[in-house]
Amino acid sequence: MQNAFEIKGIRIGDGKPVICVPVVAPERETIIETIKSLTEQKVQMIEWRVDCFREADDVAAVRAVLDTVKPFLTETIFLFTFRTKQQGGSRRMEEWKILKLNETAAKSGCADMIDLEFFEATKPEKEIRRFQRMGVRVIASHHDFDATPDDRILRMLMEQMQQGGADVAKLAVMPQSADDVVRLLKLTNDMKQKYPTLPVVTMSMGALGVVSRMAGEIFGSCITFGAVGETSAPGQIAADKLEDILSVIHQGLC
Repeated sequence: MQNAFEIKGIRIGDGKPVICVPVVAPERETIIETIKSLTEQKVQMIEWRVDCFREADDVAAVRAVLDTVKPFLTETIFLFTFRTKQQGGSRRMEEWKILKLNETAAKSGCADMIDLEFFEATKPEKEIRRFQRMGVRVIASHHDFDATPDDRILRMLMEQMQQGGADVAKLAVMPQSADDVVRLLKLTNDMKQKYPTLPVVTMSMGALGVVSRMAGEIFGSCITFGAVGETSAPGQIAADKLEDILSVIHQGLC
């Protein structure tokens, strides 16, 4: 069994994967309204994709959103993510500015987890330790929207994130064939066996990879992303349908 941990009474790392719903709206008011609505729907986890926020360059504006939504999030895990353009996100930003945004989120008392693009950071291990000292969990992530690298590279990516000290390692890749999906699922299972203390998140994107979003409990991926409205990545399915599928799989495994 992986080394599961709890945030707000929600376990991450074993059992049925936690469903995370991304918020990708550009306007402040829509972001706040969407997060409030999602908490009222009792979603387990919300990811604010701050790179989609029109005012992401303004730290004060980001802090104001965090302060506003914080009271809504007493029972919902909140993941703060700036996804860079080179990793499939909405914009480019200098590393020091992203670090400032992440620091703002970590200090806000609002964010429970921060996504750190491990291979885009100059000193990812240092950043991970710093954010952990601030009291937040860190997801080390890497995204390849073009292909699924060969097995050796996939394993190297995951092992480097594991060695970096993150609480969770996340890998998202784009399949070109069903074989690519199978290879990613095997890697996920291998990581679960080799590093049982590291919760991992993997997904094969697009239509070919949709099965990877549903089979996490079998192969070892502890978080899956489901949409309520607009999606943040190819292949995401509606969160309510995803919940039904995960429940069927979970019951079958019990």
